[in-house]
Amino acid sequence: MIDGLILGALNHLLGQSAWARRQLQPFAGRQARFDMPPWQLAFAVTAEGLFESVGEGDIDVTVTLPAETPLVALQGMDRAMAAAHVTGNAEFATALSFVLKNLRWDAEEDLSRLVGDIAARRLVGVSSRLTLWQKEAARNAAENLAEYLAEEARLLVPSREFATFREELADFASRIERLEARATALG
Repeated sequence: MIDGLILGALNHLLGQSAWARRQLQPFAGRQARFDMPPWQLAFAVTAEGLFESVGEGDIDVTVTLPAETPLVALQGMDRAMAAAHVTGNAEFATALSFVLKNLRWDAEEDLSRLVGDIAARRLVGVSSRLTLWQKEAARNAAENLAEYLAEEARLLVPSREFATFREELADFASRIERLEARATALG
């Protein structure tokens, strides 16, 4: 059941992206499998550049992912895919990886079918602004916390004091080197 939902979602995204289907069409009939214990998803590429479920068969590419991949994926797909182990046909694996990394959901297109073009555009715009506002708020909160911990609570060293310390330490190291050079010359 989960396999059907995942393949359905991927096919929906592929349906919105003609470039991705064109990229996959040369690999029609090829099969791939994603292994992430305890889950496994095997699929084949159709002539239209979509995915269809397959049973056990002649797999061309196997992508093995660690069990913690869903948690790591929250930090970004690049980070999650860094732990992937890929075996099989390199050309097919490269095309599949490129498509899956660059596949994006066109939410505005889907929303426009439900609420119309203008409302969909406004909803997506509001959503984008809200997401940006949340990122800015999180960044501001982190900066304020760091400033409080450094300036008020004195639990962290302020960056300007740390920079001054580094400069003084570098000056001290160069003085020691000059002193050692003098001692060597005298001895």
